[in-house]
Amino acid sequence: MDRFLLMNCFARAVETGSFSAAGRDLGLGQPNVSRYVAALEDHLQTRLLHRSTRKLALTPEGERYYAEVRRILDAVHESESSFKENVDPSGLLRVACPTALSYAFVLPHVPAFLERYPGLTLDLQTNDRYVNLVDEGAELAIRIGHLADSALRARRIGLFDRVCVASKKYLAQRGVPSTPDDLRGHDCVIYTLLSSGATWRFRDTEVPVTGRLRVSSPEAARESVNAGLGVGYGPEWLFEEGLRNGNLQLLLTAYANPPVPIQIVYVANRLLPKRAIVFMDFIAEEFSKVPAFNVRD
Repeated sequence: MDRFLLMNCFARAVETGSFSAAGRDLGLGQPNVSRYVAALEDHLQTRLLHRSTRKLALTPEGERYYAEVRRILDAVHESESSFKENVDPSGLLRVACPTALSYAFVLPHVPAFLERYPGLTLDLQTNDRYVNLVDEGAELAIRIGHLADSALRARRIGLFDRVCVASKKYLAQRGVPSTPDDLRGHDCVIYTLLSSGATWRFRDTEVPVTGRLRVSSPEAARESVNAGLGVGYGPEWLFEEGLRNGNLQLLLTAYANPPVPIQIVYVANRLLPKRAIVFMDFIAEEFSKVPAFNVRD
């Protein structure tokens, strides 16, 4: 039996949640899809799906196999697309992006992107953890910082300054730190998902900081700093409104680090489909219009 057909039936059953929905999508009917998935399990001698009257659920073996199957099917689709001249980009594009960056600078442009490319579906995965592109099936990731993984390639789409700030209300009560080491005597709002944790990095020095408030989102850190709950540390664009309206004050500018790159990364040895290329071009163009992302090295 055609192994590719079996894998395609299995993938659609997983993605639609039922054999009947997969059958409709593939034009095969529910009985055939169920039979083909069972044949695949027999071939692998492994149960891939838990079946119930309400839904399908992947077994642990099924989860691992689905990730492999999805990569195979995507690779086939990409290979076919690469041989079609002037074809409009289509299919599902998975992109991982840091939460705050996504809400502020990516999501506002998604309507225009999807309108320009009606054949595309965008799966925008917004979170602040490291996403392994190979293991998790994402084609692109927008990353902050320098590229550390040699298996990836990167396209830089912006630069920004990372700053230390506090509200004028807080500074009036606690004083203005003159050096990074002075932060040891201040309440610092600690963003727990920052890669450096409770150690803030400045030019030529690192300082362990403490505070009475820890938060798990950049937005919560910003609002806490605006409210006078402590000193904050993060991208200048995150605190832009407070700096503009005079509520916040920049601190320790003489100790600032070099600008931080924003990059779109992808797997080096993987053929990029056209849908990924047009997304990179689109976002690079939009980011080039943001003054906060055009600081000089």
